[in-house]
Amino acid sequence: MTAHTPAQDSFGVAVGYLMFGIAAGLALDLCAKWLLASYSLEQFVFLRSTFGLLTLLALIRWYGGLSSLHTRRWRWHLLRTGLACIAMFGFFYGLSKMPLVNALTLAFTAPLIVTALSVPLLGEHVGWRRWTAVMVGFGGVMLVLRPQSNFDMAASLALLASAAGYAGLAITARKLAATETTFSMSFYVIAGPLTISSFLLGGDFRSPEPFAWLLFVLAGICSAAAWVGIVGAYRRAPPVVLAPFEYTALIGAAIAGYYIWNEVPDRWVVVGSSIIMGSGLYIVSREMENGLTGRYLRAFTAGVTASLVRRSRKPAPDDDLTGL
Repeated sequence: MTAHTPAQDSFGVAVGYLMFGIAAGLALDLCAKWLLASYSLEQFVFLRSTFGLLTLLALIRWYGGLSSLHTRRWRWHLLRTGLACIAMFGFFYGLSKMPLVNALTLAFTAPLIVTALSVPLLGEHVGWRRWTAVMVGFGGVMLVLRPQSNFDMAASLALLASAAGYAGLAITARKLAATETTFSMSFYVIAGPLTISSFLLGGDFRSPEPFAWLLFVLAGICSAAAWVGIVGAYRRAPPVVLAPFEYTALIGAAIAGYYIWNEVPDRWVVVGSSIIMGSGLYIVSREMENGLTGRYLRAFTAGVTASLVRRSRKPAPDDDLTGL
């Protein structure tokens, strides 16, 4: 029997966390798209964050109780709170102003930004080929952003700022992985926007209808699940390796946008998003040549193969479920 290695276990669990977070995040985006057509941005962020925080608190005993919120690195958490506010307000503002897949395409420049920020913040080496891929990726952004009759510069800039904020959250999650819990890093990035939105709400609060209440609750639950998934992933594996897996959300966004809102991305959005994704995947192919990343990926694929072989040889009624 092939023994599992720490790298295999860490990377496999990281991918599982990330895909869970992506699915929850896409569900959140669908709720947001519907709600923001009738309710203000401040009210959406406030209620979404309220129910998200309540969801996290309901799970706190599985994460070690209130002691899991203890930290001595308040400056880092304050920084992450600020980044979360930029990421959240920027993304949902842009989402309310443009088609779902367009908004997610611009938001998914985050992996390119992660690559650029990994140099000064994590001390990683990025060669000229990956820098070229970053520049080509931003060329794809220009195709998506091209001026047109319905071009909304404010929404586009908000989405790019949101992508930068999200990239900062991904990198700082990796930075704090050794000392902070997944729960604390998820809790504070929801508590911050909740506090800010409560001051901005003013007299814009509108009593939701029953179905809207259901969507607000669902959005809150999905937001908590998304943060747990994303933070849990980035604390277990390098950001530059995991970030491109998030492109799978674009497929779901395109399908949902078409069937729910009859949104059809034009050819320039398709071309631009393809360039952005291609650039991100090229960055991963270059990163695979790095020794640490190569060990993560080789261990992960070897573990999957070994698992399939074991399962094909004999039934396992008492399978260990800890890897799920």
